[in-house]
Amino acid sequence: MPETVVGYNKGDKNASILLQKINMHLFYPEIRAYNLSIWSVLLFGVSALLNAIDDSGRLVLKNDHLSASVNKSSGAIDQLSLDGQDLLGTLSYEAPTPGGSTGSGNSGIGPYLDCYCIPDGFYTPGSIAPEYKLIQGVDSTNASYGGIVMSETYPQTGQIFQQYWFLRDGETGLHTFSRLAYYNKTTPYLRNLQEFRTLFRPNSPLWTNLSTNAEHYAPLPSIAATENETTVQDATWYLGNTSGDPYVVQMSDYFTKYTFQDSWRDHYVHGIFADGSTSEDGSTFGAWLVMNTRDTYFGGPLHSDLTVDGIVYNYIVSNHHGDGTPNITDGFDRTFGPGSHSASLEELRDDALQYASPLWNKDFYDSIAQYVPNYAPSSNRMNWKGHIDLPQGAIRPVAVLSQNGVDFQDNVLDATAYQYWGDINPLTGAVEIPMVKAGTYRLTVYADGIFGQYEQDNITLTAGEEYMTNATWHEESAGIEIWRIGIPDKSSGEYRHGYEADSTHPLHPKQYRIYWAVYDFPTDFPDGVVFQINRSNEAIDLNYIHWSSFGGYANWLRPDPYYKNVNNWTILFDLSEQQIQGLKNEEATLTIQLAGAKTAAGNTDVYNASEPYSNLNYNVVVNGKELDPWVIP
Repeated sequence: MPETVVGYNKGDKNASILLQKINMHLFYPEIRAYNLSIWSVLLFGVSALLNAIDDSGRLVLKNDHLSASVNKSSGAIDQLSLDGQDLLGTLSYEAPTPGGSTGSGNSGIGPYLDCYCIPDGFYTPGSIAPEYKLIQGVDSTNASYGGIVMSETYPQTGQIFQQYWFLRDGETGLHTFSRLAYYNKTTPYLRNLQEFRTLFRPNSPLWTNLSTNAEHYAPLPSIAATENETTVQDATWYLGNTSGDPYVVQMSDYFTKYTFQDSWRDHYVHGIFADGSTSEDGSTFGAWLVMNTRDTYFGGPLHSDLTVDGIVYNYIVSNHHGDGTPNITDGFDRTFGPGSHSASLEELRDDALQYASPLWNKDFYDSIAQYVPNYAPSSNRMNWKGHIDLPQGAIRPVAVLSQNGVDFQDNVLDATAYQYWGDINPLTGAVEIPMVKAGTYRLTVYADGIFGQYEQDNITLTAGEEYMTNATWHEESAGIEIWRIGIPDKSSGEYRHGYEADSTHPLHPKQYRIYWAVYDFPTDFPDGVVFQINRSNEAIDLNYIHWSSFGGYANWLRPDPYYKNVNNWTILFDLSEQQIQGLKNEEATLTIQLAGAKTAAGNTDVYNASEPYSNLNYNVVVNGKELDPWVIP
């Protein structure tokens, strides 16, 4: 069977939402860019007077360009302006619904902290009995800064929530940290930390475009399109009723937050953009989340999550796409953090991208470490280098340092563990990762085109020292290869409707990003999948998802389930007489690599005895002989 996926194809938090302004002077060859960064910041060579103000019901951080105001009654920023331009709009409320508005339901706020982590589910800290602290200081580079700390204890459980915002002189962005702590010996296990996130959630006509990465961006749907939308699935809408809408014309008839998800390996910047048509003075703005470190995230480079849909998300923890989540147990205490358009989207994004480095602003973070529990300053970090002898044919090799003793996708098992990764030079085998926190790690190496991965435990790193690891990686092999379908790269993008571009829309999104029901399996494969080795084409004759059935629930276009020739795929191959002679009295090994799997357990991966398919059997029959099933939990 081919490498494929069952279900949806996937694909210290340092991040920054960068709010950029560009003034385009018609008679002057000058463009000025300003950015609001939330979690890390865009720097500009300007001097700015920094004020940290306790103003009755508000706490304000303000310099010559940026003003951010935290409402003491809600624990969120609800006033934010850059060079006089309001970036948030009016405060609005929409009742939370599954797949729609979640958390507090408020918009016109942000960045603010939100979670799915109390016994009842969603909670937005800051509205019960918050306490605040105002900070002012001068960092080691002689730049003044101000900070606001919001702290709240949830009465029912004793969970401690803290949100930090910092602003420096000469910058037009906010640095933020988020903390969750739980100390309760009476109830040592509370629940899983299902979601922990910060959001920039404007309610303003200012913003016109959104961007996941350099390749994937689109206009925001118009008000006319959303007023005439039809809900087709969880958080997914048909906008084709407004055929002239720019999003419909350029991207798709369907809009969903899932279209703009991304995996973390090569992800550094995402956000929203104002093209100047709606701003007060015709200037363009960009609001970017810059992930300059990801060491307090979980799941390693294969983790994928939501990025932007009009809201700019920083998903610190989530179980989207079946990603693992840590448990909130007695002693849990983790701090996450620190976490652009000129005339075109690409230029603004590239401007923000230059700050996506863990070395950026490290002196400032060292200076404020005294205020941020659990943050590891540079004195507790080191530089790691490696030299990996790679197997022939390794493409895009990567080295991962993560929790010792477990696969990096399971590093939620230790809520104190950190994670890092870096690209390996495929020609020299060299790799380097800066600012690694002292500790003991597992080294994992994998690459596109190579089965298996290299693992080495007990890589012990000491602060202040440089460490070199030498390793030799051999590809997994069960003998002489007879045939291979697909590319072992932890995705199913090479198959039909995977990475292939949509040729019917000018922005050419990759097809797997579009609402899945558009690609009707019975139409594409009326006789099911029959793939002939050396004759069939992977990009046409194999589907990117191996469905158990098609249609029914959540399929707006085919509401009745379809079962005929769906789940049983046939692979046909011939062997020469010479090959058969060589195989006499020997076993052949069939290797299958799944990019992902969806069972009845859903995102939680928790066994449910009432669900007969929480554990899914993947069955293979070769020449009439049924092999032992692969049980996918």
